[in-house]
Amino acid sequence: MRFGLYTEIQLHPGKTPEQMYGEVLEQMVNADRLGYDVYAAIEHFFYPKFSISANPTALFAAAAQRTKQIRFRTMLHALPYHNPMVLASAIAVTDILTEGRYEFGVGRGHGWIPEKAGVPLDEHARPRYEEAVDLLFEALSNVEFSHEGEYFQVSDSRIIPFPKEKFRVTLGGTSDRTYELAAEHGWSVAVPPLLPYVALEKQLDLYRERCAEHGTTPDIVWIHACHIDEDRDTALREARDWTVGFIKGNCSPLTEYEKPPTEGLLKADYGFYAAGIMEQLNDIPYEQLVEEDYIWVGTPDDIAARIEQTLEICPGIGEIAITCNAGGIEHWMAIKNQELFMSRVAPRFAAASPAVSVAATA
Repeated sequence: MRFGLYTEIQLHPGKTPEQMYGEVLEQMVNADRLGYDVYAAIEHFFYPKFSISANPTALFAAAAQRTKQIRFRTMLHALPYHNPMVLASAIAVTDILTEGRYEFGVGRGHGWIPEKAGVPLDEHARPRYEEAVDLLFEALSNVEFSHEGEYFQVSDSRIIPFPKEKFRVTLGGTSDRTYELAAEHGWSVAVPPLLPYVALEKQLDLYRERCAEHGTTPDIVWIHACHIDEDRDTALREARDWTVGFIKGNCSPLTEYEKPPTEGLLKADYGFYAAGIMEQLNDIPYEQLVEEDYIWVGTPDDIAARIEQTLEICPGIGEIAITCNAGGIEHWMAIKNQELFMSRVAPRFAAASPAVSVAATA
């Protein structure tokens, strides 16, 4: 079992971007000291309460100079906003600057980003993305290659520098096709950190089924917002503001801004964002978020019990990752969560499941 940390680098009132990034870097150094396997950051644009993590590879290059063992993961590169060839080159350089400690995922990004980035919400969004995925991994796998597709044409090209190693690859999202694509390639999938198991049960069942069909091994990254204290009442009191802020920050692009047109979202296969799910999530009371497993809050024993329940109902989990620095949380609370999780919770699950191969490749 691997243990990770995941951040969106949410910027809520009361902190500056400079302060937020300084705190994140300190938390990454602390995570390395504690023995976490990986620190993951989203790539996201335009909505500060959701994320100011617009350049995670730069963050990881800086963090690599301060750390020794921890790995770094972009989760996920929002591929529609990159030229696949240029992104492949940036990935290769990031691997050098992190001394071989880089891994990444790719995805389409959230449905509220395209219009802000000048990308059309149309029926070409899905096929263009899937061709971009193919081209990205062609570039990372072949010293020289050509590509003739509907959206990209590349002749006798190569990326410089060419990566020396294979990468662990992770996909994430809410659409069925994401889980099918991951199973076909033998890639891991990351469960969005806002939802209980029941919300993605069908997609995870589909992923395991398709893995069996393609002869690949399920490898699920389970992410949850988490707050821990030795005293349950203290944990519940401390967690209220930041966990609610985390949820509201994730919903903010749909609740605090003009929504993208429903017709465009459906054309582009972003139906999740037109279904009202995020808006409903925004209104769930704090006590219900805790009770119904949207977030983990409690003593180390409480958190361990939640993880045990998750492992029982969701076969194939290879990594447990917690979010503990969102929603405007105070820096000392994030550090405390890191410390208590790794010292009091993680050791109980270190050998909870067979080791999962990390050689899923480009």
